[in-house]
Amino acid sequence: MLEAHPGETGEATPKNGEAPFDLVVIGGGINGVGIANDAAGRGLSVLLCDQHDLAAHTSSASSKLIHGGLRYLEHFEFRLVHEALGEREVLLRKAPHIIWPLRFVLPHRRHLRPRWMLRAGLFLYDHLGARTTLPGSNALRLDTQGPLQSRFTHAFEYSDCWADDARLVVLNAVQARALGADIRTRTRCVSARREHGLWQVRLQIAGGEIETVQARALVNASGPWAADVIEQVVADRSPHGVRLVQGSHIVVPQLYADPHAYILQNEDQRIVFVIPYEQHFSLVGTTDLDFQGDPADSSPTPAEERYLLDVVNAHFKRQLTLQDIHHRYAGVRPLLDDEDDNPSAVTRDYTLAVDAPGNEAPLLSVFGGKLTTYRRLAEAALEKLEPWMDGGPPWTASHALPGGNFKTQAQLREELMAQFDWLSPLQIARYVCSYGTLCRQFLDGARKPEDLGEDFGNGLTEREVDYLCEREWAVTRDDILWRRSKLGLHLSAAQQSRLADYLQARASGTA
Repeated sequence: MLEAHPGETGEATPKNGEAPFDLVVIGGGINGVGIANDAAGRGLSVLLCDQHDLAAHTSSASSKLIHGGLRYLEHFEFRLVHEALGEREVLLRKAPHIIWPLRFVLPHRRHLRPRWMLRAGLFLYDHLGARTTLPGSNALRLDTQGPLQSRFTHAFEYSDCWADDARLVVLNAVQARALGADIRTRTRCVSARREHGLWQVRLQIAGGEIETVQARALVNASGPWAADVIEQVVADRSPHGVRLVQGSHIVVPQLYADPHAYILQNEDQRIVFVIPYEQHFSLVGTTDLDFQGDPADSSPTPAEERYLLDVVNAHFKRQLTLQDIHHRYAGVRPLLDDEDDNPSAVTRDYTLAVDAPGNEAPLLSVFGGKLTTYRRLAEAALEKLEPWMDGGPPWTASHALPGGNFKTQAQLREELMAQFDWLSPLQIARYVCSYGTLCRQFLDGARKPEDLGEDFGNGLTEREVDYLCEREWAVTRDDILWRRSKLGLHLSAAQQSRLADYLQARASGTA
């Protein structure tokens, strides 16, 4: 029986032993951990492996949005938009610490899309999916005092949500582990073969040691590597082509003080988001560029950076140059190849392919997908596997993710400030938005700042770092500064170097 908030505390022993796992999941991105978590909560035995860190690539390189995808309406993706809009409300309830509402302003550009088209699109957006807490859209008249150039006189406003994408992945993994799943990072699946009705899966850890585990079903949720896993690990042919599309983002100094985001229309019919980010910055993205090569090596091209700057400079009074780019990142989206000439028009919907010749042990492969719909994708994956699995009913819609068992961020901040009045308000605010109630695990017993150990900068303390290593699979400096947090934007080079030294000493037992 599931607890009210499964995965909040405790670490169950994985159900491996000598028995085969029900599922082995390849891929520690949002779809892989979503499937592993859902399956573990249904009582299935699960092992998840990833060759790198959790959310090491695409799932930490998104636009950080939980949204229906307003622009997908132009491509008639009504099923996808309907499902994604409904998930906004579900995920807001599940993870109020790392997901919260955000209003978007869409400046009107008459020569790109007429006002009636925008009104019609926003009407559909308001009514196509369930919306119980988020306010609807409305028209705005802009004045010359705002951050936009004076030629913009009209705009529209609507609701979506912001999310910490990498922490969404990690918290699903934390919950899955508490429900019995075996989560193995830095573990590569080198081969998988069917023998005697089971999958024989060979896993290689970072040091080179090989272990073989058995599974009743294999899930390929490796994102940009989905086709490679089928062809190289399973030694079969992929049923679908995967089109790799790079989306790049830049982080620049804060463009405006208002709390809302902007969605900017460009001459090429694409859109670009400008989102408030980490108190002092604005996040700008994204692009759509066909990608060739290893997805682990993706990075923004100079042309993409200039493109994003040009879109921003065409709208805002403040003009940016390449020297204003404080940070940059790119993620490779594994889209189902529908042979559209325009990368922006390629479907963002997902396809689940099951291969089980002669009713043998099944291989389920995930093609495509969005951060917003990961939970529904996981439910659909478990439904596909029902003929081979004897698990419980769906459960994830009504259960909070770890740390999410509180009413409002404001209330939790007040509780923590009363209990830990020696912490700064900024530090408590970061704890609430990153950990929710989980922060009590590394604050427990602390009575003064010195009890938290060394401060590596911006309130990142030894206690927090140890917690991330022991409970959230963090190993390297980048794991902590760019995925478990975004503190890489705030720590100096010297502070980051000191953190790396501490992690190295900790790993060697000399810290």
